[in-house]
Amino acid sequence: MRDETTTPTLRRCIGSARFGIEPHEAPVEEFPRQPSQRDGLARMCRVHRNEYTAGLARDAKARKAAASADVGTTGVAAEEVPPAAEQPAAAPEPDQKRTRRASAPEHAAIGEVAAE
Repeated sequence: MRDETTTPTLRRCIGSARFGIEPHEAPVEEFPRQPSQRDGLARMCRVHRNEYTAGLARDAKARKAAASADVGTTGVAAEEVPPAAEQPAAAPEPDQKRTRRASAPEHAAIGEVAAE
């Protein structure tokens, strides 16, 4: 009888420097399915993916709160009014305007030639 010890297949969790998640090796079973990836598995283990997405949500909430605080103090969102240096210049007037088309000749009946 053969002694079969199976070692779990490990996969690298990429981590996130932004949220302080260190890359590490984890068993394949800890990675959620992600059909869009070539091998069908996510790049982060389930635990770290949850931490990462929670961090993204916290950052988005903080940005939204900061933007609403700017609106509350000035009455207008900071992103809505660009500084004078960033405002686009007015488009130059075209040099030549199109002329009106000549009136079309009376349509001849089918099979007749229009008289000129």
